[in-house]
Amino acid sequence: MHLVDVLARDSFTASFEFFPPKSASGWDSLFGTIADCGPLRPSFVSVTYGAGGSTRQNTHELVIRIRRETGLEAMPHLTCVNHTATEIDDILSEYARAGVSNILALRGDAPKEGGGARSAFAHAIDLVGAVRQFAKLGIHSDPRGFGVAVAGYPEGHPETPNTLTQMDHLKAKCDAGADLIISQLFFDNHAFLDWRQRCELAGIRTPILAGILPITSIAGMTRMAELAAGAIFPAALLRAIRRAGDDPEAVARVGIHWATEQCRELIDQGVRGIHFYTLNKSDATRKIYENLGVSSTDALRERTP
Repeated sequence: MHLVDVLARDSFTASFEFFPPKSASGWDSLFGTIADCGPLRPSFVSVTYGAGGSTRQNTHELVIRIRRETGLEAMPHLTCVNHTATEIDDILSEYARAGVSNILALRGDAPKEGGGARSAFAHAIDLVGAVRQFAKLGIHSDPRGFGVAVAGYPEGHPETPNTLTQMDHLKAKCDAGADLIISQLFFDNHAFLDWRQRCELAGIRTPILAGILPITSIAGMTRMAELAAGAIFPAALLRAIRRAGDDPEAVARVGIHWATEQCRELIDQGVRGIHFYTLNKSDATRKIYENLGVSSTDALRERTP
C-alpha cells in the first residue's frame, strides 16, 4: 500500500525497523520476532540497507519474504552511496516487479574501507528525485510510483552543524517528493518537539514519525552512541542506568520505562506516529505496548484524535 494511502487510513502509525540477519539461524530468529510483532498491528515495517549497498540482496530477500509470509507492508531502505544511476534503476525495477510500494531514500554511509566514487547521487534529495523520475517509466503498477520516506534529524546531523542549513536540506527533500519523514532515534522529547515546531515554521507539512529505541543493555547504548552520532543521552536517563549497576535486567527495565514515557508523552502531544528501532528483537517493543495499556496499535488509533 502506497504511503499516502497508509497515512490516509491510519490516524496514528506505528512502524518497526528490522535488519537483514547474517546467518541462517539469524533468519529463523528474526521471523520469530516478526511473528511476535505482527499482533501489534504496525502500519508498516522497514528493512535496513548496509553501507554502500553491502546487504542489497539480503534486504531484497527479507522484504519479499516479509510480504509473502506475513502480509505486512515492508519498506526497504535504499542508499545512493556507491551506486550508479543504472544500478538504482535496476534496484527500483526489482522492487516494482515484486509489488513493493514504498522506499526509504537515504544518502547512506560510505563503506568503512572507503568508496563512493561511483555514486551517481551525492545526497538523499538526488535519490528522492530519481525515485520520482522512475515513476514515469511506467514499470510500477501504481501510476504514482513508489511512496517515498526520508530521514530527519531532531538533534542535528553531525556533517551539517548549521541547523538552518539542515532544515533547508530537509525542506528540499520534502519539496522533491517525500511523503513521510522518519526521525533519527532520540531520547530527549523536548528536542524532538522543538524540532517538529521548527519544521512547521520552515513550511514542512510532510508527516513526521518519531524514532524510538528502547535501551536494553549498556553495550547496546554504546553502539547506538556510535551509530547515531549526535544523539543526546539525557542526564536523568544516564543516572537511572547507573543506578541499575551491573544488573542487565534492571538496565533493560530502565530503558523500556524511559522509552514508554517517551511514547506516552509523544502520543499526548499528537505525534503522527512512532517508528520503533527494534534491533531485531520484540520483547522491548511488546513491553512498551503493555505499559501503555494497549494490545495493539489499533487501540492507539482509536484513542488518537
